[in-house]
Amino acid sequence: MSRVANASVTLDAMSALMTRFATGDGIWATAIPRLSFIRYSTPHQPMPARYPPCFCLITQGSKSIAFGDDRLVYDGSRFVVAAVDLPVTGVVLDATPEKPYLCVMLEIETGELASLLLDTDTPADADAAGRGLFLGEATVPFIDAVWRLMRLLDTPGDIRALAPLAEREVLYRLLQSNAGARLRDVVAGNGPARRIARSIKWLRSHYDGPLRVERLAEAAHMSPSSFHAHFKRVTAMSPLQYQKLLRLQEARRLLMTDAVDAATAGHRVGYESPSQFSREYRRAFGAPPAADSRQSRSSRPAISD
Repeated sequence: MSRVANASVTLDAMSALMTRFATGDGIWATAIPRLSFIRYSTPHQPMPARYPPCFCLITQGSKSIAFGDDRLVYDGSRFVVAAVDLPVTGVVLDATPEKPYLCVMLEIETGELASLLLDTDTPADADAAGRGLFLGEATVPFIDAVWRLMRLLDTPGDIRALAPLAEREVLYRLLQSNAGARLRDVVAGNGPARRIARSIKWLRSHYDGPLRVERLAEAAHMSPSSFHAHFKRVTAMSPLQYQKLLRLQEARRLLMTDAVDAATAGHRVGYESPSQFSREYRRAFGAPPAADSRQSRSSRPAISD
């Protein structure tokens, strides 16, 4: 059997397992820490989402992801890796009730990845200094490693002892893939990508406050112009655009889950002007906050990826 056929058989087995654990549309946490399954039975409209450091491997269907001015399309032949925390817009492209979109997501424990890098020779990549969200080739060794981790769900008693070993193999195969060099660029050392990753982590915790790019640049040991250039190289956005999208996505989450009004949501995420919040929200999501909240509550699945 060819390598492509082997991969296809394994992806089919992974899909069958996922449909047993993910019984409806949305994101399903599993008994394995940081491992989730995602299922959608129909294509959907663009959905804002946040990608923590993770990889997503589609076993059935296809999807596109937009961030900044970039757009990635992937399916079972390629997986997506988020090396840094990024706000994105996702669209499931290929899904039916009979053959739903299915995806396995594993959040990357960066400390474990950094430890593994000490024992791993990562293949070189001339384009390592690129975006913080990128595609990798879904090789047979990588797919098989993910499958071994997933299969532990059928033997729950083995998860505590064997999941850390299986996850370490997955991370090793990830580093050995053509995505490994970029991951190393962000996780290891003290180069520009790593310093931008630290700045992004700070922004995630302080998105509702005033943005002082000069202070972030100083903390990253860069000039403001160099910081701005490196930040945009990693995220496809300026620091201000990144912060704005974080604020708007969090406001949207508040509107959907906390039953707050638009003015309260805008204030909580750092907007002082309700009219400015409404304008920017409509520009980002296509409808004013109140209308978007009503429409989304009635039509969208409870959780999006």
